[in-house]
This record gives sequence, C-alpha cells and structure tokens, in this order.
Amino acid sequence: MNQAVLDARTARVLPWLVAIAFFMQTLDGTILNTALPAMARDLAEDPLRMQGVVIAYMLTVALLIPASGWVADRFGSRRIFFSAILLFTLGSLLCAMSTSFNQLVMSRVVQAIGGALMLPVGRLVILRAYPRSEFVRVMTFIALPGMVGPLIGPTLGGWLVEYASWHWIFLINLPVGLIGCIAAFRFMPDLKSAERMRFDTVGFLLFGGAMVLITIALEGLGEMQMPHARVLLLVAVGSACLAAYWLRAGHIDSPLFSPTLFHTRSFAVGIFGNLFARLGSGALPFLLPLLLQIALGYSPAQAGMSMIPLALGAMFIKPLAKPLIDRLGYRRILIGNTLLLGTLIASLATIDGQTPTVLLLAQLSLIGMVNSMQFTAMNTVTLVGLSNQNASSGNSLLSVVVQLSMSLGVASAGALLGGFTVPGANGAAVLEAFHLTFLCIGAMSMLAASLFFQLDSKQAMVARHIDTE
Repeated sequence: MNQAVLDARTARVLPWLVAIAFFMQTLDGTILNTALPAMARDLAEDPLRMQGVVIAYMLTVALLIPASGWVADRFGSRRIFFSAILLFTLGSLLCAMSTSFNQLVMSRVVQAIGGALMLPVGRLVILRAYPRSEFVRVMTFIALPGMVGPLIGPTLGGWLVEYASWHWIFLINLPVGLIGCIAAFRFMPDLKSAERMRFDTVGFLLFGGAMVLITIALEGLGEMQMPHARVLLLVAVGSACLAAYWLRAGHIDSPLFSPTLFHTRSFAVGIFGNLFARLGSGALPFLLPLLLQIALGYSPAQAGMSMIPLALGAMFIKPLAKPLIDRLGYRRILIGNTLLLGTLIASLATIDGQTPTVLLLAQLSLIGMVNSMQFTAMNTVTLVGLSNQNASSGNSLLSVVVQLSMSLGVASAGALLGGFTVPGANGAAVLEAFHLTFLCIGAMSMLAASLFFQLDSKQAMVARHIDTE
C-alpha cells in the first residue's frame, strides 16, 4: 500500500472511525447470547439448538479474514471499509426482519461479511497512515471500545429483550452504521497497493472448505441431529481438504499461509494451544446465558447483568498480565493458567438454584481474570518468535484460529448439550445436561496444557516486551 499523507482533521477523526467499527463488532459479538432464548421462542425453535446463529457469524469472519488484506489492496481501503460498514448495517436490518431460523442465519452471514472486513482493513489503514512512533498510541485508543463492548453487551441485550424485543439488539446498529458510512466516505484514506498481488484462490477454497465442513459436522451433532455417518463423512472430507491445502502450500511461492511458519516452535505451539484452549472460553458466552435463563429461571436482564463480572475480571487483570509473565515465564504461566481455566469452567457444574448470587459472581469474575491472562500469554508467545517477513502472515493465521476455535467451541458445546439433553426434558434433567456439558468443556480446555509443555522454557522467558489483546 502507498503511505498516506493525512491532513490534521483526518488524523484526528480516523482513530475514532476505526474505534467505532471495532465497538460495533465487539458489541454484536456479546449482545446476542443473552437474547437467544427469546429469539428461539419467537421463531418457534428449541433454545438449546440456537448455536447456528452464533456459529454462522464467527465462521464467516474466520473465512474472510485471510482475504481482507488482499481485497483492501486490490479495491482500495475507502471502498472496502465503506462497504464493510454498509454490509454490517444491512445484515443487522435483515436480522431484525427475520421471521425464521434459517433466514436469521443467512442474515447473520451478511452481517459477518461486513464484520470480517471492518477491523482488519481499519487496522491496516492505521498501520499505513501513522508513523510507527504513533502506532501504539492509536491502537491503544482503538482497543478501548473492544473492552467496553463485552462489558455492556450482555446487559444491554438482556434489557432490550426484557423491555422491548430481541429485534432491537440489531436495530441499534442502524444509526451507528449510517454515521459510520458517512464518516468512512469522508475521512477514510483510499489506499491501494502499487503492485497487483496474486491471491491464493485455490488455497483459500481448500482451507475455507475444511473449516466449514468440520464446523458443520460438529454443529450437526447438536443442533441438526445429523446422522453419525454423515457427520463422519463431513469430517473426513474436511480433513482431506486441510491435508490437500498444506501439501499444496509447501510447493507454491505465495500460499495463503506458509508451512514455514510452523518451523518456529513457539508459533506452532501457540497456534495449536490457541485452537484447543479457546474451545472452553468460546463456549462460555453461549452456554452461560442459556444456563441462567433456561435452567435457573433468570430473566434476560438478570442473566445479562450476571455476565458483567467476566468483563470486569478481564479488565482488572490486564495491567498485571505482563509483570506476572515477566516473573514466571510463558511456559509456567500457560501450563498453570490452562489447568486453572479448565478447572474453573468445570466448576460451573456445581451451580444450581441454591447457589448464592455472590458466589456465582465471584466465580465468573475469576474466570474472566484467568481467561484474560490466557489470551494475553497465548497471543504473545505465538507471535514473538516470528521474523518481520512472517509476522503479517502469522498474525493473520492467529486471527483465523481465534475465530475458528470460538466457533468450534460453540459447536462442541451445542453438540454436547444436545447429546446430554433427553427429548422433552425439563427442570432437573436440563440442569444436569448443562452440568455434564461444563465438565466436558472444562476437561477439553485442560488438555491444551499438554501442548504448552512443548515450549522451551528459556525461549519463552525472552518474550517479555510484546503485548496483544
């Protein structure tokens, strides 16, 4: 991309524009979960099988992240950023107008196409438009709304559902999206690549096909109750696509993601650690509101407010993460923290109607703190060993894996919950299904600790001056 020369007004407005886009995306990612039971009743669906609405968004975002940089370079950052906000806003309107489950899922896909392009393109423009001396300051400013979104999203979603209707969790995006479109058209620099870059279309289709097929297979076990033979077929074809991608990537000049990235041990450990450790944390925002509302009888507003400690705990521990990692090293932090996180997720199986509210909130606050520490340590150790040449590609793959693992976490949680729930069950039987699901998700998360044993302790200790997420 060409380096932008910004006038004073654009330099002031541009961070606000990208920050608003980031806020819209993070708010949408958390506001929906509290509304799922109400949406299920309105659409005549089983609330325990609504994970497709969440997965459709996450999976679409994961699919399009690898293409976002190329699309911006090819067609210009202003056009793509404007189109991204427009698509996100249009998708929000279609979601609010949906009258069936399938229509809602398709509308979420439209919304996700816009969401997938907003933040990567905005971050790329910031990188190109500001000198490196200003980059950290601007990105810190942009990251703040990303912390506010998860804090107010569940509560706002619960209140809107209880005192208005679930449609408003999407309609509130319309005025913000309209302002964003106008601002993008006026203030977003139009940056393009001077050279025509070749895109690995075949690799994109193989890699994306693998993600879609494997996720649908897991979702099929839960929401769609797909026959096991069909699930096995989808997993086999998805695995074959993934194998074909990596075999092909090793023999072409510019693959979507180069296998040479995995020659860096810390990157390989970090990527696979992210994939498995995030299964539990990805499932929590989906499972907890359902548990509170369906099994424990909370109102949507009560369930939303109960999620606040997760975000507050994450914000509280953020300043302490780096000093703790500096003192103990990545290997010790990641092994111990992963085991603790899995234990805390499994401990949610003890929650029932007699659990004191104070104890529940303390439990969720602690999970939020441990989760935040996990994200910071995993992301940093994944990228620290990469060369400047591989940093961009490695960061893109990490972003894909983060979205994919959360999607797989929701799909796995839905499959487990569906498997443990007896048809026609209610009351204690539904609560037991949730308990068994939390135990399994916690155990799955703990298994990721075996991956972090593969980190070299000396190499892990030098990664002290990088901070992400």
